[in-house]
Amino acid sequence: MIEKKQSWTDSLLVYKDIRMLRILLLGSISGFPWVLIASSLSLWLKEEGLSRSTIGWAGLIFGVYAFNYLWAPIIDRIQIPFLTKKLGHRRGWIVLMQIAILLSLLVWSFINPTQNLALLITVGLIIAIASATQDITVDALRIEQINANEGKAMAAGAAMAVVGWWTGYKLGGVIALFTAEFFENMGVVDYWQATFLVLGIVVILMNIALMFVHEPIETNRQAKQRETDKLIEEKLGSSNIITNFIAYITGTIGGPIISFFKKNGFAIAAGILGFVFLFKIGEAFLGRMSIVFYKEIGFSKGQIAIYSKGLGWITTVVFTLLGGVMAMRAGTIKTMFFAGGLMALTNLLFAVLAWTGKSELLFAIAVIADDITAAFATVAFVAFISLLVDRTYTATQYALLASIGTAGRTTLASSSGALVDWLNGDWGTFFILTTIMVIPSLICLWFIRNKIKIGEK
Repeated sequence: MIEKKQSWTDSLLVYKDIRMLRILLLGSISGFPWVLIASSLSLWLKEEGLSRSTIGWAGLIFGVYAFNYLWAPIIDRIQIPFLTKKLGHRRGWIVLMQIAILLSLLVWSFINPTQNLALLITVGLIIAIASATQDITVDALRIEQINANEGKAMAAGAAMAVVGWWTGYKLGGVIALFTAEFFENMGVVDYWQATFLVLGIVVILMNIALMFVHEPIETNRQAKQRETDKLIEEKLGSSNIITNFIAYITGTIGGPIISFFKKNGFAIAAGILGFVFLFKIGEAFLGRMSIVFYKEIGFSKGQIAIYSKGLGWITTVVFTLLGGVMAMRAGTIKTMFFAGGLMALTNLLFAVLAWTGKSELLFAIAVIADDITAAFATVAFVAFISLLVDRTYTATQYALLASIGTAGRTTLASSSGALVDWLNGDWGTFFILTTIMVIPSLICLWFIRNKIKIGEK
């Protein structure tokens, strides 16, 4: 049967589904914590006089995102007392993590960075752990909003999740930067500490909005997981506390990994993992140091908020939705090749900005181009790994693939500040290197492009 190709209008109409609005909110909840531990924390440390290397190494707290798949089985199975019964399994976990983030912001509001740097980073680590744990549930709840055979709806959902993530990150950044600048101009000495109290109010508002996201009726996911445990127990030849524990660990952590390699074959699975790990490293190096670069080149917090956050959010929303349509029509593989090429080219714009000096026009052009690239790259990437997951292990397998991608972006990119220092502050050369970093992932994708089986319904 030959399926008639959708028109652009028909593809765009997929976004009218009410489920897309719910996914938008989930994405916002997922993106907002990055305002706290990325933009806000980096600029806070910069304005307190800490070195670029220190700011870069502080980014190691993002490493927890690379390992959250290890506790994903716990999120899939364990219920939170009171919260699960009142809110549902997924929403209960999200609210618990939001409470942890809120309490961390309260602690930050009392900390002096230069006197209590270790405590400040520790609290940042707690926020990162809570955020990474929350992401497991957010991604699972987002995927479970859409049926397994709705490939085009999954691509649209990926686009809305990305729009939501950038909405939480960009608009949250606008709030953070303008609030900090307002308090600073008002003469408040600890203006960042006061800003974190305002951001805590945003967390509370997001929890209220979460109540409008419906949790799907319980699936047979847990029954299938128990069946897997039972099969492993039978292989072990007995049933007792020890074998039950071994079956649980093997079935929930090893099961998703075995399933992934069995489905794709070892060579293709390894190629997929290599691509996932490498794809956004160049973008991560640029992103980790971008706000420090903006500050050093002479832009104010207000200008950064307008161009990098506000204008960037509008660009991201528009081109993420278009990226979703492109993924629906051309497929995720072609979209990722397109985005990878753009990623390499746009990083060069920042090198030009570094060489020419402060220019609001060039700054705006570079930020817009970077956001367009990030929109296409991220929506294709999210759709790609969403279509690869086994619904029996939704949270665990998606968290595993996402964690591998995050590992490349966070662990390696933490050396970004040290790299700039090693280059003696030569930002132009730094951005050239981030361009070259894009190439290895595209080579991986080229070799496996015709062997990956992804549903495009």
